[in-house]
Amino acid sequence: MTPTSDLDYHLPEELVATRPAPTRDGARLMVLRRGRPDVLEHRLVRDIPDLLEPGDLLAMNTSRVLPARLHGVRAETGGRVQGLFLMQGQQRGQWIVMLRAGHLRAGITVDLHDAHDQPGGVEIRLLDRVEAEPGAWLVQVTDRHLPGGVPDLTTLERVGLPPLPPYILSARRHRGEAEDQPDDIHRYQTVYAHSGHDEMPATEEGGRSAAACGVLGSIAAPTAGLHFTPQLLAQLDARRIDRTEVNLHVGTGTFKPVETAHVDEHPIHAEWCSIEPSFIDPIREAASRGRLFAIGTTSARTLESYATWIAQHPGSPPPPSLETRILITPGHRWGLVGGMLTNFHLPRSSLMAMVASLLSPPDDPAAGVKHLRHAYQTAVAQHYRFYSYGDAMLILP
Repeated sequence: MTPTSDLDYHLPEELVATRPAPTRDGARLMVLRRGRPDVLEHRLVRDIPDLLEPGDLLAMNTSRVLPARLHGVRAETGGRVQGLFLMQGQQRGQWIVMLRAGHLRAGITVDLHDAHDQPGGVEIRLLDRVEAEPGAWLVQVTDRHLPGGVPDLTTLERVGLPPLPPYILSARRHRGEAEDQPDDIHRYQTVYAHSGHDEMPATEEGGRSAAACGVLGSIAAPTAGLHFTPQLLAQLDARRIDRTEVNLHVGTGTFKPVETAHVDEHPIHAEWCSIEPSFIDPIREAASRGRLFAIGTTSARTLESYATWIAQHPGSPPPPSLETRILITPGHRWGLVGGMLTNFHLPRSSLMAMVASLLSPPDDPAAGVKHLRHAYQTAVAQHYRFYSYGDAMLILP
């Protein structure tokens, strides 16, 4: 097992990227090769077409980032409340939201504000705590702009903000920058994102799809995909480097720190993911050549979840969507993914464990952790920019 402490590192706060590179594909790119700690190059994201081969297949998470960050005031006291939309409730007009304020209780009402901190005409009334998600509440939503007050997708668009991670907001405050900046709404979204939630039927095993569970999109960006531009995608096409779509709606669990002594003991969260049935054969063909690249850890998690399902159900067509609790740590036997584009992740995270796993030789899991630690030490020394708006790493087969 991998000690969680092996995934720790010190990062000076000035290396936390509070805004993206001036151009998406102008971010720096560290290039590594699986099982080859002697290979390390410093390039730019726009060099990716030259680093791949014709016939390679890139799997991209097309989940759309929702304007999920909420803020407003308590109706009876005027006290400030901050929150995060998680999903729709099972009943019409209800949401599940995470709220941060003192002395919350059922019956309290909060008037949500818009991006200009003006009343947005939307009220939420706290109904009950959601035991499965600490800090979460089931709320009744009233949108005074809509007939009958019943909210729809435009409600969240009106009062929600881009759900930037807390470490970006904190670093902006420390540097005297505005917490919310006009470009966030565009730059914290991939250029190829689309909703896709209406295309996720119930699973063949009787489970509910992400849409049925109220999941409409992601509450955090699949950040590796933020680096792509239409021009870069066109260059990949010209090089006959193919693309396919996967979908995983990113939830809060992705970023929960590992608090167990060994990362393998981390109680991993559940998420819904999907792959269109027509995409499965091209994915398996590219994987058989070792040339399937996951664009980001969410794409990798989706692909390896399907690899596990396929291994457990030989000869059966995989379902359009499935619930996954896969935890990928050093020692994992990769079933589909041969390479990955990813950003630099928070210390002591399951995401770091996943990347270390891809760098590991099959018979030496500890070598991948050592390889990753060296890469991160180099990134810090070379002043790479870290986390969601930061630079990237390309792991080649």
